[in-house]
Amino acid sequence: MADSTTFKQRLLGLQSNLFSFAYQLTTNKEAAQDLVQDTTLKVLDNETKYVDNVNFKGWVFTIMRNIFINNYRRQVRSATVVDTTEDLYHLNLSQESGLTTPEGSFAAREISEAINDFAPEYKQPFTMYVAGYKYSEIAEKMGLPLGTVKSRIFFARKRLQTLLKDYR
Repeated sequence: MADSTTFKQRLLGLQSNLFSFAYQLTTNKEAAQDLVQDTTLKVLDNETKYVDNVNFKGWVFTIMRNIFINNYRRQVRSATVVDTTEDLYHLNLSQESGLTTPEGSFAAREISEAINDFAPEYKQPFTMYVAGYKYSEIAEKMGLPLGTVKSRIFFARKRLQTLLKDYR
Protein backbone atom coordinates (compact mmCIF):
# COMPACT_ATOMS: atom_id res chain seq x y z
CA MET A 1 0.00 0.00 0.00
CA ALA A 2 1.29 3.46 -0.87
CA ASP A 3 0.57 5.27 2.40
CA SER A 4 0.93 3.56 5.77
CA THR A 5 -1.06 6.23 7.62
CA THR A 6 -4.03 5.77 5.26
CA PHE A 7 -3.83 2.02 5.86
CA LYS A 8 -3.92 2.47 9.63
CA GLN A 9 -6.73 5.03 9.42
CA ARG A 10 -8.82 2.65 7.35
CA LEU A 11 -8.13 -0.12 9.85
CA LEU A 12 -9.08 2.11 12.79
CA GLY A 13 -12.27 3.09 10.96
CA LEU A 14 -13.27 -0.58 10.80
CA GLN A 15 -12.89 -1.30 14.53
CA SER A 16 -16.60 -1.04 15.40
CA ASN A 17 -17.53 -3.21 12.40
CA LEU A 18 -14.87 -5.72 13.39
CA PHE A 19 -16.20 -5.86 16.94
CA SER A 20 -19.76 -6.48 15.68
CA PHE A 21 -18.58 -9.33 13.46
CA ALA A 22 -16.38 -10.77 16.22
CA TYR A 23 -19.30 -10.69 18.65
CA GLN A 24 -21.45 -12.60 16.14
CA LEU A 25 -18.74 -15.25 15.88
CA THR A 26 -17.96 -15.58 19.58
CA THR A 27 -21.19 -14.49 21.33
CA ASN A 28 -18.97 -13.26 24.16
CA LYS A 29 -17.86 -9.64 24.68
CA GLU A 30 -14.38 -10.40 26.04
CA ALA A 31 -13.67 -13.04 23.40
CA ALA A 32 -14.86 -10.62 20.70
CA GLN A 33 -12.50 -7.92 22.00
CA ASP A 34 -9.62 -10.42 21.97
CA LEU A 35 -10.49 -11.44 18.42
CA VAL A 36 -10.55 -7.80 17.26
CA GLN A 37 -7.17 -7.23 18.88
CA ASP A 38 -5.67 -10.37 17.29
CA THR A 39 -7.07 -9.36 13.92
CA THR A 40 -5.75 -5.82 14.18
CA LEU A 41 -2.27 -7.08 15.02
CA LYS A 42 -2.32 -9.60 12.19
CA VAL A 43 -3.50 -6.99 9.69
CA LEU A 44 -0.75 -4.57 10.79
CA ASP A 45 1.86 -7.34 10.55
CA ASN A 46 0.70 -8.14 7.00
CA GLU A 47 0.34 -4.58 5.75
CA THR A 48 2.93 -5.23 3.03
CA LYS A 49 0.84 -8.11 1.66
CA TYR A 50 -2.20 -5.92 1.02
CA VAL A 51 -2.74 -5.00 -2.64
CA ASP A 52 -4.40 -1.64 -3.40
CA ASN A 53 -7.06 -2.95 -5.77
CA VAL A 54 -8.40 -5.51 -3.25
CA ASN A 55 -11.47 -4.80 -1.08
CA PHE A 56 -9.84 -3.69 2.18
CA LYS A 57 -12.84 -4.44 4.41
CA GLY A 58 -13.27 -7.90 2.90
CA TRP A 59 -9.57 -8.61 3.33
CA VAL A 60 -9.65 -7.65 7.02
CA PHE A 61 -12.85 -9.60 7.71
CA THR A 62 -11.39 -12.67 6.01
CA ILE A 63 -8.37 -12.44 8.28
CA MET A 64 -10.68 -12.24 11.32
CA ARG A 65 -12.74 -15.21 10.20
CA ASN A 66 -9.60 -17.30 9.61
CA ILE A 67 -8.21 -16.40 13.04
CA PHE A 68 -11.53 -17.41 14.64
CA ILE A 69 -11.61 -20.74 12.77
CA ASN A 70 -7.99 -21.53 13.65
CA ASN A 71 -8.58 -20.70 17.33
CA TYR A 72 -11.70 -22.87 17.35
CA ARG A 73 -9.84 -25.80 15.82
CA ARG A 74 -7.04 -25.37 18.33
CA GLN A 75 -9.56 -25.48 21.21
CA VAL A 76 -11.19 -28.61 19.83
CA ARG A 77 -7.82 -30.33 19.49
CA SER A 78 -6.81 -29.41 23.03
CA ALA A 79 -10.14 -30.66 24.38
CA THR A 80 -9.69 -34.07 22.75
CA VAL A 81 -8.74 -36.73 25.27
CA VAL A 82 -6.27 -39.35 24.14
CA ASP A 83 -6.13 -42.49 26.27
CA THR A 84 -2.50 -43.61 26.36
CA THR A 85 -2.92 -46.29 29.02
CA GLU A 86 -1.88 -49.76 27.94
CA ASP A 87 -5.32 -51.37 28.26
CA LEU A 88 -7.34 -48.23 27.35
CA TYR A 89 -8.50 -48.03 30.96
CA HIS A 90 -10.06 -44.58 30.63
CA LEU A 91 -12.01 -45.45 27.47
CA ASN A 92 -13.32 -48.66 29.00
CA LEU A 93 -14.71 -47.01 32.13
CA SER A 94 -18.46 -47.21 32.24
CA GLN A 95 -20.05 -43.88 31.40
CA GLU A 96 -22.77 -42.30 33.50
CA SER A 97 -25.99 -43.03 31.60
CA GLY A 98 -28.33 -41.08 33.83
CA LEU A 99 -30.52 -44.16 34.24
CA THR A 100 -29.48 -44.68 37.84
CA THR A 101 -31.43 -41.64 38.96
CA PRO A 102 -35.21 -41.90 39.36
CA GLU A 103 -35.68 -39.07 36.85
CA GLY A 104 -33.43 -40.77 34.30
CA SER A 105 -35.14 -44.16 34.49
CA PHE A 106 -38.56 -42.51 34.33
CA ALA A 107 -37.58 -40.52 31.22
CA ALA A 108 -36.12 -43.61 29.52
CA ARG A 109 -39.31 -45.57 30.21
CA GLU A 110 -41.45 -42.73 28.82
CA ILE A 111 -39.35 -42.54 25.66
CA SER A 112 -39.47 -46.31 25.16
CA GLU A 113 -43.24 -46.35 25.60
CA ALA A 114 -43.66 -43.50 23.14
CA ILE A 115 -41.53 -45.30 20.53
CA ASN A 116 -43.38 -48.58 21.10
CA ASP A 117 -46.67 -46.81 20.34
CA PHE A 118 -45.45 -45.88 16.83
CA ALA A 119 -46.91 -47.76 13.87
CA PRO A 120 -44.50 -50.52 12.75
CA GLU A 121 -43.63 -48.73 9.50
CA TYR A 122 -42.27 -45.82 11.57
CA LYS A 123 -41.03 -47.72 14.61
CA GLN A 124 -38.70 -50.11 12.78
CA PRO A 125 -36.69 -47.59 10.73
CA PHE A 126 -36.52 -45.18 13.68
CA THR A 127 -35.21 -47.81 16.13
CA MET A 128 -32.71 -49.02 13.53
CA TYR A 129 -31.52 -45.44 13.00
CA VAL A 130 -31.15 -44.88 16.75
CA ALA A 131 -29.23 -48.17 16.97
CA GLY A 132 -26.67 -46.75 14.53
CA TYR A 133 -27.73 -48.04 11.14
CA LYS A 134 -27.20 -45.72 8.18
CA TYR A 135 -30.15 -44.65 6.05
CA SER A 136 -28.94 -46.78 3.14
CA GLU A 137 -28.61 -49.87 5.35
CA ILE A 138 -32.13 -49.40 6.71
CA ALA A 139 -33.53 -48.96 3.20
CA GLU A 140 -31.78 -52.12 2.03
CA LYS A 141 -32.90 -54.24 5.00
CA MET A 142 -36.50 -53.03 4.77
CA GLY A 143 -36.65 -53.08 0.98
CA LEU A 144 -37.76 -49.43 0.81
CA PRO A 145 -36.57 -46.44 -1.19
CA LEU A 146 -34.02 -44.26 0.61
CA GLY A 147 -36.33 -41.22 0.57
CA THR A 148 -39.13 -43.19 2.22
CA VAL A 149 -36.81 -44.28 5.04
CA LYS A 150 -35.59 -40.72 5.58
CA SER A 151 -39.09 -39.29 5.71
CA ARG A 152 -40.36 -41.98 8.10
CA ILE A 153 -37.46 -41.34 10.46
CA PHE A 154 -38.06 -37.60 10.20
CA PHE A 155 -41.77 -37.95 11.01
CA ALA A 156 -41.06 -40.39 13.85
CA ARG A 157 -38.57 -37.92 15.32
CA LYS A 158 -41.06 -35.06 15.04
CA ARG A 159 -43.80 -37.14 16.66
CA LEU A 160 -41.47 -38.13 19.48
CA GLN A 161 -40.58 -34.46 20.05
CA THR A 162 -44.27 -33.59 20.20
CA LEU A 163 -45.09 -36.42 22.60
CA LEU A 164 -42.16 -35.58 24.89
CA LYS A 165 -42.25 -31.78 24.68
CA ASP A 166 -42.27 -31.58 28.49
CA TYR A 167 -38.67 -32.89 28.56
CA ARG A 168 -37.20 -29.99 26.53
